[in-house]
Amino acid sequence: MNRGSSSTDFTMCSNCQKLLRKSKEESRALQSTRGPSAFIPEKELVQANSVADCSSLLVEEFCTSGRLDNITQVMSLHPQYLESFIRTQFYMLRMDGPLPLHYRHYIAIMASARHQCSYLINMHVDEFLKTGGIAEWLNGLDYIPQRLRNLNEINKLLAHRPWLITKEHIQELVKTGENNWSLAELVHAMVLLAHYHALASFVFGSGINPEQEQHSSNRFSPGLISNFCDCDLTNDNNIKNRSLLSSNFELDDSLSELENLIERMKRLQEDREDEETSQEEMLTRFEKEKKESFLVISGVFDEVVSMSNVSRYIEDPGFGYKDFARRGEEHLPTFRVQDYSWEDHGFSLVNSLYSDIGHLLDEKFRMVYNLTYNTIATHEDVDTTMLRRALFNYVHCMFGIRYDDYDYGEVNQLLEQSLKVYIKTVTCYPERATKRMYDSYWRQFKHSEKVHVNLLLMEARMQAELLYALRAITRHLT
Repeated sequence: MNRGSSSTDFTMCSNCQKLLRKSKEESRALQSTRGPSAFIPEKELVQANSVADCSSLLVEEFCTSGRLDNITQVMSLHPQYLESFIRTQFYMLRMDGPLPLHYRHYIAIMASARHQCSYLINMHVDEFLKTGGIAEWLNGLDYIPQRLRNLNEINKLLAHRPWLITKEHIQELVKTGENNWSLAELVHAMVLLAHYHALASFVFGSGINPEQEQHSSNRFSPGLISNFCDCDLTNDNNIKNRSLLSSNFELDDSLSELENLIERMKRLQEDREDEETSQEEMLTRFEKEKKESFLVISGVFDEVVSMSNVSRYIEDPGFGYKDFARRGEEHLPTFRVQDYSWEDHGFSLVNSLYSDIGHLLDEKFRMVYNLTYNTIATHEDVDTTMLRRALFNYVHCMFGIRYDDYDYGEVNQLLEQSLKVYIKTVTCYPERATKRMYDSYWRQFKHSEKVHVNLLLMEARMQAELLYALRAITRHLT
């Protein structure tokens, strides 16, 4: 369904008119809020930037503008990760590679448009022109070469339902002809697509504000996307089968939300040491969690809303995320990491076709997965490994990816319902993320910890997309 930018329709319950009015005002304020993020106080990011000298020097070396963009300022809450991110993005956009520079930026535009991310689109419209891109291409897909337009199907599937990608999609793109892609070019394009789909999740999940120069009249402006009542999401009003939801989050009167989480982590660690879960039980818990994951948000997001001012860069705007094996509509086998993993298969394939990108991606994945300060809110000397793994694996679970050695019962123990809503929204429907969703989970946690969550979600999503894409290429080659 197309919606003009001049009006916004909301579905609201009888109790939420005041809340809805406030939510609309907050959404409109997104463009005018001072600082890099509408969700994070500017003073916290200024403090982070002042201590992240090493990362700032690296960014200044790589960025032609000589300034820190808003994404970089928010990521600077985690300087070690930021360096890895900047190195990887700089390499895929500016260093020697299979694709010409202006193609890279146009592919970034196409990827960002799948989630109506005007922030990233505006950024790469500029870079596209600076690297010799033809201005006419910015009128939309009807004006670009057929070869580039042929990426639309892969772009669509990677962004929303990567499990549907098959070797036939690869064969169609690389078959002999004037518009064919080499495998090296295709891998470069897929890495860019996955990167910008995932980065859109970070932009919306972190409330990234437009850059100051993005307010000019020839830019795309972020619009109001929400067409639902927030209370349906954060209060579970829309969960159709409550019996499937865990009741582990009824907090004891004597424990805070934070202390309750830490206590559950300790209990899970003790249970691990005391008993070994069978493979059969592990599989049962995965299937249960996968089923529950698509009940987290049911119904309200079936209709994908497309913003008219970015729709020129996408085809089939109504195509969106569809829950893996939802209601038996798609009988697809679970993707078992033990059969095809990033470490054992994807890494070597991507590195052989696009030199060195595998090393950079692998460093970035490992960095965010292992990043820890051994703290949770006000608590120190806390091992957060279990929590980081639950976040990463929950994203993969929503994409049908299973780790045989992981007990998915831990997800229900560690991730509260409001956090699951946030994760699914940011990962699958990032353009619908709201400040209220961001504020509703882990209320005692620091903003830097929530940014770390967003980094984990972003990298988990990118890796999930790449796993499906690279597996399809492997099958094409064998």
